[in-house]
Amino acid sequence: MNRLFASQWPLATNQQVNAGQEFISLSDITGFLRHYVGTIAVCLAAALLVAWFYNSTTDSVFTATTQILIEPKLPQHLQDGGEVNLSLDTAQIESQIAVMQSEKIASMVIDQLNLIEDTNFNHPETPILQERFRKIKDIIVEALGVQKSAWLNALWDHIGLGAAEPTTQLTDYQRSRLGMLIFRNNLDVRRVGVSYAIEISFTSADPDRAAKIANATADAFVHEQIDTKAEAAREGGAWLEKRLQQLRTQMNEAMARAQAFRSRHDYSVNGDPSGGDGVNSEPTLEELEVTADTFQKMYESFLQAYTNSVSQQSYPVADARVITAATPPLSPSAPRPKLVLAFAAVAGLIIGIGLSFARHSFDWTVRSPRHIHDNLGIECIGELPSTCKHREFGNVDEVARHPWSRYSQSLRKARTEISLAETNHPVRFLGLTAVSNNSQKSSVVSNLATLYSMSGLKTLVIDADVRRSTITTRLVGRSEILGEECREPVRLNIIRGLGRRFDVLSSSVVDAKNLLVPRNMQAFLSEISTDDPAAYELAAYDIVIVDMPTLESGADDLIIGSVLDGVVVVAEWGKTHVDTLRELMRTLQASRTQILGVLLTKARAITSKHRRIAARQGAFGSRQSV
Repeated sequence: MNRLFASQWPLATNQQVNAGQEFISLSDITGFLRHYVGTIAVCLAAALLVAWFYNSTTDSVFTATTQILIEPKLPQHLQDGGEVNLSLDTAQIESQIAVMQSEKIASMVIDQLNLIEDTNFNHPETPILQERFRKIKDIIVEALGVQKSAWLNALWDHIGLGAAEPTTQLTDYQRSRLGMLIFRNNLDVRRVGVSYAIEISFTSADPDRAAKIANATADAFVHEQIDTKAEAAREGGAWLEKRLQQLRTQMNEAMARAQAFRSRHDYSVNGDPSGGDGVNSEPTLEELEVTADTFQKMYESFLQAYTNSVSQQSYPVADARVITAATPPLSPSAPRPKLVLAFAAVAGLIIGIGLSFARHSFDWTVRSPRHIHDNLGIECIGELPSTCKHREFGNVDEVARHPWSRYSQSLRKARTEISLAETNHPVRFLGLTAVSNNSQKSSVVSNLATLYSMSGLKTLVIDADVRRSTITTRLVGRSEILGEECREPVRLNIIRGLGRRFDVLSSSVVDAKNLLVPRNMQAFLSEISTDDPAAYELAAYDIVIVDMPTLESGADDLIIGSVLDGVVVVAEWGKTHVDTLRELMRTLQASRTQILGVLLTKARAITSKHRRIAARQGAFGSRQSV
């Protein structure tokens, strides 16, 4: 993975760090955005389309809110303990919230408002996907009009998005469970900060219904507390009443035994003097009186509790009260179109940039001069933008038709770089090759030859790409290609290109004379360099450009580059793979070919250095034309 990212944005060397260069420059970022602006725009448009679809097919819902206040009642002996008080308070509040969200409260509200019979309430708030598409169809029909929408209705019915089919009849139990599920999904109960106030919210498509259900939920909770306390008081009173009867009977029996003991006038402590061991067989008067008093006190205590229980049954008090009643809201709570669109825009940009970064990270094609230098160790001599006419092999006469276009200015810069190449002698015999047959190599050869000829240099183009002879096909008449056999010597087969200022040696002659063999090509080029009067016409050429075969045509044919002064490799921006370009470089270096650099065609983003040079050349040319 490190190697993958290093190939795209290589790490800065120590010299670069000392020079103050950035790891990723601003030009890299702007170039990245310019290249992947289409991907980012598509992701942004898709996200906005999804947001529009959601906003258009989602019904507006309203949320009504009411608040109740819980009054905690802790035992008196726990009021002083701060930590225990906080723990009990939190548990109490959470318990009350759980009660409000329980099915018991939901059943009370549903029965009170008869929500089971309300078809609008039982309808799900979130429509299914089919209903959403049906709403989109209705929007389109309304926009087109009734007459123009007949075909749309037919198409919608054909794909199964027509009128909704009647649903199966639900049983009473299913309807009750469905209503319970809808109620609990739309109910929201939460604590207000750290206070004892609890907020009850309900969401519905009808604002009046939302307010009614929220208020009914708060009232149901208060009544549930009252009913719970009254029921507990009734159960406690019944138990106390039964216990009072038992205590009354026991108290009366104990008093009767004490009274009977007094009637016998036996007040001795040891009632049985015959007992040798000192243990009385019958209780004494004091014991009977104590037992009677005990039962009397227990009876009085339970009687007081029974009195309090009866009071609670007659007047129970709840520990909660409503402090804010719910009112019908004026504006919907959802959906929020602006918020949804803003979120969709941000999400679309993030997804677009992430997808673009993934594509950029896993893209091993050449896209910048720095990429070529860091991966191949060879300089990029120029970047050519796309021509005005996008043909299969490019526009072969771009510099003649549009001499001051960006393409022509960039090619002039590349010509200057070639002339300034660090070689042992001036570049007179120049070769151009590429990786694949579908490259812009032949177009560059034609336009470069036109530039040399326009500057007053006599130029010869040798079409050595015999397997894909684009130069011969485009610049030489077919009558010349299919004409008489090649004449001796080779220089007699050179003809002037149709409508061009330079001469062409066709691929058929190259193939017939075996000029792809380095020995034969060197012999022919030596005639151009000789001072022999017989070869005066060849010696008059100032520059010879050889349209060499590509790597795809075969590595053996690239050996002719060894007899040339230098070779320029043509690579296509965003299509030429780094590995295949490295293989081409390795093949040329193995044949001892002088590589001048790489010429990048169809560049979508030209670096600032090449752009400034091309602009200066264009301004100078404009002044000359004036």
